[in-house]
Amino acid sequence: MWRSALTFVAGGILGTGFGTALGFFLFPYVFPPPPATEQLTAAEQTTRLAKGSFIHANPSDPVHYGKGGVAVYDGVVFLEPDFEVGPGPDLHVYLVPKQGVRSSADLADAKFVDLGKLRSFKGSQKYAIPAGTDLKAYPSVVIWCQQFGVLISPADLAFEG
Repeated sequence: MWRSALTFVAGGILGTGFGTALGFFLFPYVFPPPPATEQLTAAEQTTRLAKGSFIHANPSDPVHYGKGGVAVYDGVVFLEPDFEVGPGPDLHVYLVPKQGVRSSADLADAKFVDLGKLRSFKGSQKYAIPAGTDLKAYPSVVIWCQQFGVLISPADLAFEG
């Protein structure tokens, strides 16, 4: 009788410990990074080429959302101070050759440009655009979860001039 009770308690403690540890590794929203406060340099602000706003592409999905502005300058994508996305693992910033991206399926065959891993779920951040990238060929900026292949938030760009 005591042995069964002791096994039950030990299993509960070990299961809780492993579950908690797994949660810390799989779910970054347990300890989210602080809001970003990156600024553009004077040289980076010289030519704004396009502007857009992140949207909540699927309002019935409360986890995958985004909001706030994005601007594209010569050589830099800048997520503005009001930028925010729902937390998740392995989020990346993509330039996408399609406008009107509203679901993960819209990116199935797209030849996107990965600008790097998202550094924070909130705040201003800048991402370098690889030299030689034809920005007119990429009318969208997308936040994408690489780990699960899920669209988090798209932003259609309006080119200026």
